[in-house]
Amino acid sequence: MSQSSLAGKVALVTGASKRIGRSVALRLASEGADVIVNYRNSAAEAREVVSQITANGRRALAVQGDVSKRADVLALFSVVEKEFGRLDILVNNAGTFFSSKFEDLTEEQWDGILDINLKSQFLCCQAAAPLLRRGGNGRIINFASLGGILAWPAYTHYCVSKAGVIMLTRCLARALAPEITVNAVAPGTISFPGDAPELAEDYIQRAPLRRTGTAGDIDDAVVFLAQSSFITGQVIVVDGGRSIT
Repeated sequence: MSQSSLAGKVALVTGASKRIGRSVALRLASEGADVIVNYRNSAAEAREVVSQITANGRRALAVQGDVSKRADVLALFSVVEKEFGRLDILVNNAGTFFSSKFEDLTEEQWDGILDINLKSQFLCCQAAAPLLRRGGNGRIINFASLGGILAWPAYTHYCVSKAGVIMLTRCLARALAPEITVNAVAPGTISFPGDAPELAEDYIQRAPLRRTGTAGDIDDAVVFLAQSSFITGQVIVVDGGRSIT
């Protein structure tokens, strides 16, 4: 694996066993970072990510934990400190997404998506701050969404959770400066092999670049923010221009 300015850094990626989280973890490792691979249920997939990273010369560790629960978060960061002794980059990727008519949305569904998409990021940022501050050059990269910017009536609960992530990012950029930068990535529709193509047809028609994004498009934004020392409180929208149409 090639090494860049992330060589020697330690990164934690939540929800890193599949899809975007998996891709981000592998990319950070390819850029020289050691990576903690957090997962909730997908142990086999997380171990596979770890195997790929270690086979290419970086250190990696899979740690189970539901990051919407404080006890699990504290246990996760305790492992990070014990095993690695430092943390330089936190990527808050864990999240969920489903549609529901507003009239049919249950209180449990509302609470659940706010817990997973927003509360988890608050808990992880709070637990990570002492470790990140210790190095004097910490990075927090939160995952927002195009849904935190545009209003999608069938996803009101999701949109609210991701809008919350954007404001959390801005507030923490001020609260944790100057030792830690805090930014967000807001993906549009990102396609993976095996995804149903018809799900992206409307998006492709509306986006100026006439395509959905790839995991690599998101990885590029994460690495850019991980390397940058003079950007904080910002949201990088990676959506092929969909947000301007």
